[in-house]
Amino acid sequence: MLLNAEIALSTSKVLLVPYSTWHVPRYHEWMQDEEIQEATASEPLSIEEEYAMQRSWRQDADKLTFIVCRPLTSSEAKSIALSTESDSSQNMVGDINLFLRIDDGDEGDAPPEIVGEIELMIAEKANQGQGFGKTSLLAFLRYIVERQAAIIEEFVNADVQPETVDKLRGARASLGFACLSVKIGQANLRSLALFESLGFKKVSVEPNFFGEFELRRVELGIGAIDEALAGAGVNDYLEIPYTRKE
Repeated sequence: MLLNAEIALSTSKVLLVPYSTWHVPRYHEWMQDEEIQEATASEPLSIEEEYAMQRSWRQDADKLTFIVCRPLTSSEAKSIALSTESDSSQNMVGDINLFLRIDDGDEGDAPPEIVGEIELMIAEKANQGQGFGKTSLLAFLRYIVERQAAIIEEFVNADVQPETVDKLRGARASLGFACLSVKIGQANLRSLALFESLGFKKVSVEPNFFGEFELRRVELGIGAIDEALAGAGVNDYLEIPYTRKE
């Protein structure tokens, strides 16, 4: 998605930046790990395929992604300016993504809805359990909710047929997400607990055919997310310019 190509999200505990070409080598290293492949249901790619995937995530209107990095240093935070070291490979810890889709229901006869599916990865075990995942998710939710109209506009204008847009709109003046969704393997108890703690609820008591639970959050108010950010001790949420060019 082009919307976030020049925006970074800065908080006291994490920095989210657009996925760019200079992030690919480190990301490629992560994705060679078999445990990460299993956790993300991914196949190993060549470095050339990884660069192509990065271009897709940057350009496709149904995908929105940020690389998760360590927070800005105190001097950077004071000046609200990023350096090339801010999102260097040493400061990268994972990624967080949104995939947009039209949901017609299981039988295809339900009114269409826009669903945003979230994927979150904190890649290395040394960086897990330190709050990067929770903070990243909250900052990402804040951005998605605040920029909901622009996100959906880019998606609809590029990828959705006009007749489907008419059905989506119906009597509503504006389009919005029906919900935000995540699919998590039944054995990934840490991720299940994280998303449930932030208002995502399982849609069924049993995992699906692939051994995953789907969880959904329908409450998309800014106020609830800001309360959760404050409760997690996350301060100084800011959208700041990301000026490095591909």
